[in-house]
Amino acid sequence: MKKLKRSSRLVEMTQYLLSRPHTLISLTAFADRYQSAKSSISEDLAIIKEVFEEEGIGELHTLAGAAGGVKYTPKMQEASALAIMTGICRQLEQPERVLPGGYLYITDMLGQPDMLADVGRMFATAFADRKIDVIMTVETKGIPLAYATAACMNIPVVIVRRDNKVTEGSAVSINYVSGSTKRIQTMSLARRALKEQSRVLIIDDFMKAGGTIQGMMDLLFEFKATVAGVGVFVESGEIEHEERLLEDYVSLAKLTAVDMKTKQTTVVPGNYFKS
Repeated sequence: MKKLKRSSRLVEMTQYLLSRPHTLISLTAFADRYQSAKSSISEDLAIIKEVFEEEGIGELHTLAGAAGGVKYTPKMQEASALAIMTGICRQLEQPERVLPGGYLYITDMLGQPDMLADVGRMFATAFADRKIDVIMTVETKGIPLAYATAACMNIPVVIVRRDNKVTEGSAVSINYVSGSTKRIQTMSLARRALKEQSRVLIIDDFMKAGGTIQGMMDLLFEFKATVAGVGVFVESGEIEHEERLLEDYVSLAKLTAVDMKTKQTTVVPGNYFKS
């Protein structure tokens, strides 16, 4: 890369960091890339760090030593997250979203890039301090949420299928009981999709009693993997506590009331905002 003026270098460095979250980049790599002294690079990073933290973009962590460098961690300030999530809750309360069984139609919202980017940053913020190797979700509506989170955490995604596909090769399949319908269902994961001993973050779009998530946990047991966290976009608050199959999870929104006759719903920010 040709030598840039400082203003241009700051812009390019910022973009470089934003596109490589959770990646350690050495000062030497930056110095070589921009044909600049390490002292100048350090000054530039101090400016970027200050702006990132003041504007709630994220954090820059500096590691000293020969193997050190700088790493960008995406974060979202709680006030900003709450304002965004409150707006999402208002969208979720639209009467036409109410489906039989007390579910909400959210597929259209999961196709909005801006909303997905915000949700991904919220999940990435919630689990930023945990060691995570991979994100897991079950097809299909959890997939956009999982990839949005993975983009902020710079880790891969594995997708659990409802049935085994011949194109996946050998797979591990389990039966589980749906927490809401009490029906026995099946899910499977290709053996090549996940390394043993992995630390896994589970992301799901909607949780009622938690049967699907519990099924994924049971599936991970077959891979000798560890559940490092569970993130849920919307949880149902109409499930009795004793019916809930798991307690340790982070939800961004909570469906607290549904009137099937009037199609009136109440959706509030989830337990992520109570920590």
